Amino acid sequence: MVLARWSAIKQVHAHEYATRFIFGGICTALAGLIASHWGPGVGGLFLAFPAIFPASACLIESHQKEHKRKIGRDGTGRGREAAALDAVGASLAAIALASFAAVVWLLVPRYNSAGVIALATVVWAGVSPVMWLLWKRRPRKPRTSSARLRDRGRALPS
Repeated sequence: MVLARWSAIKQVHAHEYATRFIFGGICTALAGLIASHWGPGVGGLFLAFPAIFPASACLIESHQKEHKRKIGRDGTGRGREAAALDAVGASLAAIALASFAAVVWLLVPRYNSAGVIALATVVWAGVSPVMWLLWKRRPRKPRTSSARLRDRGRALPS
């Protein structure tokens, strides 16, 4: 189940928001430079890059490591796992966003823009949960006990 924890907003420090803002601004500026050199079609592809994702993934990993460090444990595996889950969410969202863009690209030249945007939004809102459900129901390879122990930073008894 997807949950929103509003209390998590209080746990984010101002410098973390600044990091995301700066990284997003750099990505946007680079997309503008690419667009000025190779045209808006190519620049738009780079602008669609989830600009704050890399910064967010790093921050998520460091939060998990810090949380585990406070209780005296190594949080490296947990940090990687949390960042990986964030990457999955970003990938699924990118697929939904691509469906939105495809609808707009195909229909805007022929139909009313407002109607096309509304339809694209409905498509995006439909594709997003479908992608999430497909990911949740994917076949999973069972993890061995040695992999679980290794991820926790423990060695197997010999």
